[in-house]
Amino acid sequence: MTMRAADSPDTAVVRGHQIPVGLYLGGRWTTVTSTFPVYNPSTEECLAEVAAGTPEDARTALDAAVAAQQEWRAWSPRRRADLFHTAYRLLIDRADAFADVMTSESGKPHAEARAEFGLSAGFWLWYAEQIAHLHGTFAHGSPGGYRVITAHEPVGPCLLITPWNFPLLMSARKAGAALGAGCPVVIKSAQETPLTAALFVQTLHEAGFPPGVVNLIHTRSSASVAEALMADFRLRKISFTGSTAVGATLLAKAAPNIVNASMELGGDGPFVVLSDADVDLAVEQAVICKFRNAGQACVAANRIILHAAIAEEFTAKFLDRVNALRVGDGFAPGVEVGPMINARQRERVVGLIEAFVAAGAELLAGGRPVDGNGYFFQPTVLRVKDRAADLCNEELFAPVAALYTVDSIAEAVEFANDTTYGLAAYVFSRDLSRAVAVAERLQFGMVGVNRGIMADPAASFGGTKASGIGREGGHDGIYEFLEPKYIALTIDEDGALSS
Repeated sequence: MTMRAADSPDTAVVRGHQIPVGLYLGGRWTTVTSTFPVYNPSTEECLAEVAAGTPEDARTALDAAVAAQQEWRAWSPRRRADLFHTAYRLLIDRADAFADVMTSESGKPHAEARAEFGLSAGFWLWYAEQIAHLHGTFAHGSPGGYRVITAHEPVGPCLLITPWNFPLLMSARKAGAALGAGCPVVIKSAQETPLTAALFVQTLHEAGFPPGVVNLIHTRSSASVAEALMADFRLRKISFTGSTAVGATLLAKAAPNIVNASMELGGDGPFVVLSDADVDLAVEQAVICKFRNAGQACVAANRIILHAAIAEEFTAKFLDRVNALRVGDGFAPGVEVGPMINARQRERVVGLIEAFVAAGAELLAGGRPVDGNGYFFQPTVLRVKDRAADLCNEELFAPVAALYTVDSIAEAVEFANDTTYGLAAYVFSRDLSRAVAVAERLQFGMVGVNRGIMADPAASFGGTKASGIGREGGHDGIYEFLEPKYIALTIDEDGALSS
């Protein structure tokens, strides 16, 4: 496979790594007159000025994707898989660069950025290996006289809207499935983390992806860009990760043109610790599940539900661990919790905690911003007694742990399911039969048993209810970008066998 040399686009230098700052349209980096700043949330310093795309730029990207779709879908599965493997090798070579850029623009600890890179590369490799194994079916027609053939065809040009909290993972997971299925894509980066998306797209460019197959838009006006593309009938698929409110708006925009949609939306994850749980394990996993990425994750533990028999033991050990968490710049050694993404998010958390306390919650740890530069917030623990409060069903998306106590398994399951969301849930018990029985009764798309992290390339990621539509990853992920086609083939069996 011949790799393309990098073009010479306008670039920013982040910790020694050159990152394109333009738009990527039709196989070329494009400079535009309007830009917006990208900040390091740990220092509040400007990292770069990035091209601010417009709805017109978005339509240009879609034009390029439409022009490329027939050639790209005609590539043989093996040829497409070989290109994926070329890109995978380039990604691996740039592990340090990706981790550095993610920590710089999202603030997450460098160890977490490296873990995100590893998972992202794993998803990309999963799709590389799946491309050549997308099989149809062949069967006899029910009344005889014909055959039923089903094949899977690319859905068409796709809009991939990625969030800021896991900028590489979401780009690789969405683009890997769409491109692997044979669909050209327009990636819309998050305004807070466009540099990670740019490095990812530059890597695909150098791997040799044909012009127009991959396009990248940065913008200060996500709504207007999405609206312009959704109004164009040539766009046949949208994949979005973000809030439920925005997802509902996009679904409404998708309706007029019947645009195929996959939505990975908000969560209200219950973390259920039963009376027979290994408390030390539950504490360890709760800290990871709650405070990873400073709590800014849709699958984070949103409600930690403790059986009364172990509530005091868990709370004491959990507080010891939380109070020991080191907060700071993600590049500093030993840091476990980075900043909130921006000042607005940090102020939202201040108001959230005030509302909890006003509703009767007991503040056990933290509760306020960290003094100095950066959008840091103290790891916070609340004991909540009033489960009727609306706050119990609000996605916290912050380094804030809310603890609740229940008296029975039935009460735990009932409270866990008392939410409009249905993304991720967790249950801890030494009795695997009990754990499985509880897991089967939890109305969520994913359930972790005795573990707080469960993302895996081989697993289908997604939720139920207000947490979304469709799945990413696993055997299901690539089929989100394929449509079945049925061919009825007449067979003259008698005539074919006559002499």
